[in-house]
Amino acid sequence: MTSWPVLSVTTFLPLLGAILIMLLRAEDDSVKRNARWIALWTTVITFAVSLVMVWRFDPGSPEFQFVEKQPWLAGTISYHVGVDGISLPFVILTTALMPLCIVASWKPIQRRVKEYMIAFLVLETMMVGTFAALDVVVFYLFFEGGLIPMFLIIGVWGGPRRVYASFKFFLYTLLGSVLMLLAIMAMYGNAGTTDIPTLLEHDFPRSLQTWAWLAFFASFAVKMPMWPVHTWLPDAHVEAPTAGSVILAAILLKMGGYGFLRFSIPMFPDASEFFAPMVFVLSVVAIVYTSLVALMQEDVKKLIAYSSVAHMGFVTMGIFTGNTQGVAGSVFQMISHGIVSGALFLCVGVIYDRMHTREIAAYGGLVNRMPVYATIFMIFTLANVGLPGTSGFIGEFLTLMGAFRVNTWVAFFASFGIILSACYALWLYRKVVFGALEKPSLAAIRDVEPREIAIFAPLIVLTIWFGVYPKPVIDMSAASVTALVQSYQEAIRTAAARDGASEAAAATAAKIAASKTAAALGH
Repeated sequence: MTSWPVLSVTTFLPLLGAILIMLLRAEDDSVKRNARWIALWTTVITFAVSLVMVWRFDPGSPEFQFVEKQPWLAGTISYHVGVDGISLPFVILTTALMPLCIVASWKPIQRRVKEYMIAFLVLETMMVGTFAALDVVVFYLFFEGGLIPMFLIIGVWGGPRRVYASFKFFLYTLLGSVLMLLAIMAMYGNAGTTDIPTLLEHDFPRSLQTWAWLAFFASFAVKMPMWPVHTWLPDAHVEAPTAGSVILAAILLKMGGYGFLRFSIPMFPDASEFFAPMVFVLSVVAIVYTSLVALMQEDVKKLIAYSSVAHMGFVTMGIFTGNTQGVAGSVFQMISHGIVSGALFLCVGVIYDRMHTREIAAYGGLVNRMPVYATIFMIFTLANVGLPGTSGFIGEFLTLMGAFRVNTWVAFFASFGIILSACYALWLYRKVVFGALEKPSLAAIRDVEPREIAIFAPLIVLTIWFGVYPKPVIDMSAASVTALVQSYQEAIRTAAARDGASEAAAATAAKIAASKTAAALGH
């Protein structure tokens, strides 16, 4: 237990499952069944292995743990992985949701099942690798590698406009990442290494910080996505299969926020402080504007997709406050949103599998035929609103506390967004669940099955548990968040002192020059 590479096993075990599925013969009913069971057991075992890290993790240390490092490319780039209190929660979230996604795909996916399961297992490796990478090139490879299986999941198993949505998703995210690659090359040229722990200690010049921050921002802002580069997300969500939407909302969007925490804030502190007001404006616009857009939607999935953009606005706002409450709240908000938004897309999948439509107008009065479903949907709707007692409340409250310490107006307008979130979420719930059951097509609709209850049960428990007792997530990330904030604030103070010394020196030089000029004129 003290020496085996638990992080590498967690990362690459899904690839082993994908290889086993590839060895299955031509697709028939038995092969479909075997592919499903191999994928399920692979993801379950991967989740169990990842829990070993939770058991052995030292939450009191801000250092990277479970570190593995081996030379890879020309002695310059290393296979270097490890996790701290910020990255480990995302690894666990990824491995926990994957078995649920496999079970959710059990019946809906009947075409090219082998390839579907392979794509999901490869995607799991890429997502875990992204959060575990401690070399910036390794991070980039995992970060970009995840585009390929998700591109296929949307493009092959998606809805009628799946090809358009998949290409839009791919091109948007790839374009931003090309700029990040250029910044990585510049960082290597300046620091002479691609090792993330070393780069965290390196003092980049201000000019490089500015444009490198913008290059990383281009990639992470698209990934989250931030307004106004969010337009790919609703299309991708609407066309993706249910499990694809779950992973897209719960995990892939969080890579942008994680990138801000891992790179932008600690490596480019001067630029982060300079651009923080811009991020606050974009975050508030995202919170308010996309909430208003959500109110106008006629598609259930598209409404929830726009709500994800609004909730990610709280994340970016909290990250760039640069204080403990804001950053800790952002980490918690991302974990909570991963659970709640994933569950909401699963709720949409339940009724879509029965009615094959996502139009809000096609439903109404479901509580009369689906009381258990109505209860489940209500729990996650209230969590999405941020009701106290659910996990959605904790993250939003902490980010608002952090924002209030920096700028009262930012906190005020963000709080207004919470009111709007209640408007669109409760409006959706009323239109779909309440009212009389008048549509003939809904007369025979079935309530949730045992398989679906098994999917929702752990998500309900986590949503309420973290809402009442958020200590496990907050304690796990506390030391790393504190170290990040202290490092950031120290860098800002050092830069301010350096600027003050430069201004004082310039003023002294100006006085000396003026006195010499006066003396010369006197003669």
